[in-house]
Amino acid sequence: MNLKDWEKEVHPDIKNDVLWKVEAYRLSLYLADICWFDTQKILQEKYFSMADQLIRSSGSISANISEGYSRISNKEKARFYEIAFGSAREARGWYFKSRHILTPELAEQRISLITKIIKLLLNMISDRRKAHIV
Repeated sequence: MNLKDWEKEVHPDIKNDVLWKVEAYRLSLYLADICWFDTQKILQEKYFSMADQLIRSSGSISANISEGYSRISNKEKARFYEIAFGSAREARGWYFKSRHILTPELAEQRISLITKIIKLLLNMISDRRKAHIV
């Protein structure tokens, strides 16, 4: 499922939340959703631990962005975005490790998506750190 088709299926309450405007959040929520489909193939091959790690790390990205976005202080926001950043790097590594099961092409697509999320998070962290110092 591509991003545009997926966005059509997202519940209106989620899309009407101001957080929806944050691109890193939208992309990471999409990643967490499509990860469920990806892990089905991994589970069929009985790599239960790999599937679990991939689901957990992928889901943690959007969870920490949303929690950080909801914090008042810039220092706290930056901290949660840093946790999301760590989870994104972890998820990227798990997708790389799963390329033999998922196919190199699918893994490459997911790795590219996560790399985009990582770049967005780096900017978000930097912005919050700068705002905290001022």
